[in-house]
Amino acid sequence: MDFIDIAKRRCSTRGFTDQAVEPEKLALILEAAHVAPTAGNRQPVHLVVVQSPEGLAKLGKATKLYGAPMAILACADRNEAWTRPQDGKQTCDIDASILTDHMMLQATELGLGSVWIGAFDPVVVREEFCLPEHMEAVNILALGYPKSALASSDRHSQTRIPIERLVSYEQL
Repeated sequence: MDFIDIAKRRCSTRGFTDQAVEPEKLALILEAAHVAPTAGNRQPVHLVVVQSPEGLAKLGKATKLYGAPMAILACADRNEAWTRPQDGKQTCDIDASILTDHMMLQATELGLGSVWIGAFDPVVVREEFCLPEHMEAVNILALGYPKSALASSDRHSQTRIPIERLVSYEQL
């Protein structure tokens, strides 16, 4: 399968079976995160893999996990982040998002479902996972086997804005 097919197949899964994600598949997902680019190659991200019922219950206090048997908490490390000198913008939240995207696409290629969760209580996550002050929970990636069929990969012509509206070209 080529990249565009994987990207078109990926969709948010909001219902998972109880089947655990195999360790070898998790290893590939984490490898995809490991090779993801970050600003200045600073790699200011820490991933917390949550698989135990206790850990999932902790995350469940902060957000809905849709019955996923595992989740990966992507945290940005502000102490390691590259900072744009012109305005002081730190890119660690962007870097964490790039890693999450790589993991999501790798999961799709492996036949797994995922949902990128940005709607969570960061205070609860910080407390439940004892995150140090310099670490920021950026997003949660819930993973597992989908309960129902994934959305059609042909849906994008109906669910996306036209490419002409998405893209513009500079005027010479």
